[in-house]
Amino acid sequence: MNDLESLSASEAALALAQKKIKAEDLLLACLDRIGQRESLIKAWVSLGKENAIARARQLDRGGSTGLLHGLPIGVKDLFDTYDLPTSYGSPIYRDHRPTCDAVAVALMRQAGGIILGKTVTTEFATFKSGPTANPHNPAHTPGGSSSGSAAAVADFMVPLATGTQTAASIIRPAGFCGVVGYKPSFGKVSIAGVKSLSISMDTLGCFGRTVSDVALGVAAMSGDHALANVDELHNKPRIGVAKTVHWPLAQNETAAALALARFAANAIAHKGVSEVTLPSLFDSLADIQGRILNSEMSRSLLFERVHHPKLLSPKLTAQLNEGASIPYETYTNDLIYVHKAREVMNRFFIDELDIVITPSTVGEAPATKSQTGDPIFCRSWSVLGFPCININITTGPNDMPVGVQLVAGLGRDRLLLSVARALARALPDPASRAQA
Repeated sequence: MNDLESLSASEAALALAQKKIKAEDLLLACLDRIGQRESLIKAWVSLGKENAIARARQLDRGGSTGLLHGLPIGVKDLFDTYDLPTSYGSPIYRDHRPTCDAVAVALMRQAGGIILGKTVTTEFATFKSGPTANPHNPAHTPGGSSSGSAAAVADFMVPLATGTQTAASIIRPAGFCGVVGYKPSFGKVSIAGVKSLSISMDTLGCFGRTVSDVALGVAAMSGDHALANVDELHNKPRIGVAKTVHWPLAQNETAAALALARFAANAIAHKGVSEVTLPSLFDSLADIQGRILNSEMSRSLLFERVHHPKLLSPKLTAQLNEGASIPYETYTNDLIYVHKAREVMNRFFIDELDIVITPSTVGEAPATKSQTGDPIFCRSWSVLGFPCININITTGPNDMPVGVQLVAGLGRDRLLLSVARALARALPDPASRAQA
């Protein structure tokens, strides 16, 4: 079998289970691709080649060890790893060597995954750009903060990679790089061993090339192995398109992507797809998300702010100072508002709709590497904690990918995955259908 690096995680997992390919051969193909492209893409902080090869050989000598048996995996450099340095995207932790894995990493290893290396994250998963380039055009941003993971999957360096999202750090880079990015329900995956920004919003997920890939990845990361089996749709779901109050910011390519997704979804939806207006409490959530994030960050990164202020970027320092100035009463009231909005939105998903289709990004990836793009279309869903998945739909004026995100009610991850795969299959372009 040739071009092993181009196999999706699900395809590779099946081929490994059937002994059609070897874990070592798959790993070497990925390493060869990295050798060809890393100088341009800069997706990796570190690689554990020797340990990875030894692990692949060990796996090839035995039987299947789990869901991820023999799959090379990129781990965002926000997750602790006992055998690789973990810098959290900051010079403060340049030589940091954790003594144990993050829970999600340990579970992926237990499932047979091979941790190939650590992928680039922005500074503490915030908004300062890293060195990573977009594989579709290196002059464009890959998004952030999970920039290295999204780029590595998009560039066929690795079939699966982990990410985190507090504002838009899975959905946005997935949209910009043209891969599938899945942010599960808040709390689905343990954040233990991951550098935290916001205790009320930090969510772990992953990137793959298909819906089945990301289901497989989060199944292993969470321990919910049933999630790996994406159900076929037996009943047509209620699907609506929500442009949201932020629609004036959407560029033409995002409007085109949403229209095409709506057209394709008509084939799988109960009584077709209508445009819906979300409950009015939703309209303020993006601003509230920003305040909660800044307030919680100012405490989460207090040690760094006090002891290493000169090693923080000016952009992050300003954000931390802004967060520290927010009265705790304001922060508390914001949390109460989110709690009420979550109840209202959960009821909306029970009474009105099963799935919302909404923009992933303002438009295609901007032609810059000095910023990671506007997170506006993701902020509200992140603060609610609802599961979201990006599906690539079309391209923009610079031939860069443009996706949409599907959102389901809290805890309805299996339905979300099923609908996302069905939507991918309904898309007119064969390359888009391959995302199923």
